[in-house]
Parts: sequence; C-alpha cells; structure tokens
Amino acid sequence: MPPAAKSLILSIHDVGPRFEREVDILHERLAGAAGPGRVAMLVVPDHWGEAPILAGSPFAARLRSWAEGGTEIFLHGWFHRDLAHHSGHLARLKARHMTAGEGEFLGLDGEEAARRMGDGRALLEDIVGRPVAGFIAPAWLYGPGALEALAAQRFAIAEDHMKVWHPPSGRILSRGPVITWASRSRGRIASSIIFAALARKALAKLPVLRLAVHPGDSAVPALMKSIDATLSALASDRQVIRYADLLTKVQ
Repeated sequence: MPPAAKSLILSIHDVGPRFEREVDILHERLAGAAGPGRVAMLVVPDHWGEAPILAGSPFAARLRSWAEGGTEIFLHGWFHRDLAHHSGHLARLKARHMTAGEGEFLGLDGEEAARRMGDGRALLEDIVGRPVAGFIAPAWLYGPGALEALAAQRFAIAEDHMKVWHPPSGRILSRGPVITWASRSRGRIASSIIFAALARKALAKLPVLRLAVHPGDSAVPALMKSIDATLSALASDRQVIRYADLLTKVQ
C-alpha cells in the first residue's frame, strides 16, 4: 500500500520479556488508534544481557503471533547496552548526553556490529518464521562500523532520529524528527512533553510522521497523557501505515 498524503507510523521500542507488561500497556493504547498489526515492535534479543528471548518460550510465541497478525518485527540491537569505548569527542558526547548508556551500536566496529546484527536477525527470523522488517539501532545511534555493517547486511529499512532509509541503496524514504518521550528524569519528562505539544502543530505539514514509545513511558502518567493527546491529534487526519509502505518509493 503506498503512503497516504499524510501518514503516521507507530512503534514500541525495547520489546522483550523484561518489559512484557509495559509493552502490553503501550500496545493496547497505540493499537486502539492504529488498528491490528499497525504498531511496529522493536525487539531486543537479550536486554542488557539479563532477559534473553528463548526459542519455544511463551514470549517467543507472542512474537510469532504478532508477526502472523501483520505486526512488523524490527531487530533493535542485541543487548541495547553500550559497552564500547568512545574515542572521538562527538561520539563521547552522544553516548553521555543522548542516552543513558543505551547506544549499543555507536562504538562498535564493523565486524562486531555485523555479528550482532546477524545473530539477532537469525534468532528473530527463526522465532517469527519470516524476515525481520529491518534494523533500528538502540537510541537511534549508529557509529561508522554500524552503518557499514547495516549496508552489508542488506536490511530493508533503518531509521534514526531524523529519517527512515533503505540501507542497500542509501535512499531516504522519509525525513523529519521522530516524536518520542523520555522518562529518565523530571527535566527530560518535561522537555519531551513540551516537544510533543509543539510537534503536533509544527510538524503538521510533513507527509509522514513517526511516533515512538518506550516501556518507561507507561509508568509516568504525565507522559501517557501526552502520548494519548499526541496520538489523538495526529491520527485524526492521518492514515496509520507500516514502515514497509514507504518502500514503494524504492525502485
């Protein structure tokens, strides 16, 4: 299906057994406005090395059920945790200020990034019985090694804070900032609520908007209220589409 004149893409990050209850809360909220199979799931195979997704487990069965219902399953890193040493000033700045140690793929070399991408893809595709929709790095942060591996692995779709693209060709599928929320501190909660309120009007002319939520959002009533208001405003005059619908632009 080609994108409508004005479209909306919805996603839940950090999906895995560690946050199963929180994901259920968010999915119920988003799917109510989007319809079945219209909320992408960004899946972490083993969150922080403490919550592995095991083949044959109840959570694996849920992933397969979602995929069979049309939900796009994205690989979202492997651990999600950033354990790399960052030598460049910009990389250190991003690792310190843009995420709380969650930018797993920011400092990896190409070989290690490719290994984690390949292992994660194999695990998820075995579980869901179909190709993953694409790869999205934790915290939307990619270092040079990750970008190199991403192109070589030929994932159909990737995204960062400002765009969605087709890694095999490098073609940009959509531009514009993702609307998301942060629950790590009072300051980030307040700033993300302000940004969402501004974005509902300031980004109104963009043909495609993206809305992304995280498990931590579900525990903060003010964030949930902001998510509800933003979703209601955006879905009122936009068609909720899948990421794959953007691929109609790729020749």
